[in-house]
Amino acid sequence: MQQVSIYRWTARIVTSGVLAMLVTLGMGHTGALVAQQNVQFASSSSGDAEVTFTADVAPILQKNCQLCHQEGSLGPMPLMTYQDARRWSSRMVNMVVQREMPPYQYDTDTGIQDLKYDPRMSEEEIETIVAWVESGMVEGDPALLPPPVEWGDPTEFTLAERFGPPDVVVKSDPYDVPEIGQDRWWQPSVDSGINEVRCIRAIETRAVSVDGRAVTHHANTTFRGGDGGGGRLSEYALGKVGEIIPEGACRTAPANGQVSFDIHYWPNGIQVDDAQVKVGIWFYPADYESKYRQSLSLYGLQGGRGFDIAPHGTLMTQGFHNFRTPVRIDSWQPHGHTRLVAASIQILRENGRTEMVGMVSNWSALWHHSHMFEDDVAPLLDVGDKLILTSWYDNTENNRYNPDPDQWVSIGDRTADEMSHNWIAVTSLDEEGIEQIRADRQARPVLDRD
Repeated sequence: MQQVSIYRWTARIVTSGVLAMLVTLGMGHTGALVAQQNVQFASSSSGDAEVTFTADVAPILQKNCQLCHQEGSLGPMPLMTYQDARRWSSRMVNMVVQREMPPYQYDTDTGIQDLKYDPRMSEEEIETIVAWVESGMVEGDPALLPPPVEWGDPTEFTLAERFGPPDVVVKSDPYDVPEIGQDRWWQPSVDSGINEVRCIRAIETRAVSVDGRAVTHHANTTFRGGDGGGGRLSEYALGKVGEIIPEGACRTAPANGQVSFDIHYWPNGIQVDDAQVKVGIWFYPADYESKYRQSLSLYGLQGGRGFDIAPHGTLMTQGFHNFRTPVRIDSWQPHGHTRLVAASIQILRENGRTEMVGMVSNWSALWHHSHMFEDDVAPLLDVGDKLILTSWYDNTENNRYNPDPDQWVSIGDRTADEMSHNWIAVTSLDEEGIEQIRADRQARPVLDRD
């Protein structure tokens, strides 16, 4: 398959005065939603059956929280037992009502909601936790406590639960990250270990150790050389699970090439010796064929124009993208640093109609998620359609993640700088391909389409 550039783009920047209005419009509903949830929870909890830890809360914690909130994982405290949940109940309620935990900042009332590996709690689950705390945190019948989950090694691949062990694991060369210091970049190249051209089914990037995960800001990988052409393998930032290439598309892994790593380490008080990043790759069967290529690329403002954010100022950036073939958008991952506070992806149709695909109104640099759309709802764009990618920045003291609102902030690679781009997985189609997808979706029973 020949790799070609499939898009053209333009960009614009909007400064402080406009941002204030846009953030109010784009983010104001979040606070209203939280308030609405509080009202609903208070009213619905009265008169209902008793909510207990063993019967009601423990299953929610197992499903949504314990993967990180266990000994040796990322969570700052455990949530494994009744005593754990009771001790941290106030903080737990605050975080789930504001939808900061589980850490998946994707708006629940805007855009496409059918996502793969969606860890968000339902409103019913949030209501249950709030009702349990407000009613006195009753432990309940020990016989109703679900059996403990046998959690695996937190450094192992999450996608292995679905696909089994990876077909190939590629590790970077080790690097010593100091306890304190400036940002570090590490760019080793290693043999891929792939000896025939294959279509990739799934990819997951992880730090080899838990401490390594804490200091790995991002890790991008690219195929270099070999038979079958090079190209982007994957992108990772803290919080991302991985990437799944939908059936009918092919992201090509060349044979006998190398994998080039671009790793950004961020010293944050933990010395990590021999830090490494590993990439797990799962393949489709050897006889799998597809004429439609899927690629992961960086889309956004960066690369065309720079920008500056004034001290105590705000900013909005937008990128507009045309595609040279019909396409399907398989996943979307906004990227920025500590001044980015919100991001959205929209489609401007050729007839002038605008569609919201997805929005993150409470973006956090602590968590980067690739929002993978379910196959039956992944957005389809014709040649005349455009993507609109919008990012909002807040360099004021109102931004709790802002390390220093007195500083000018420019576009750049350091953690102290800012970025304005999105990682988007795109399947390039033709007219026959896009019409076939539409026909297949339309042919499904009505109940399946709701």
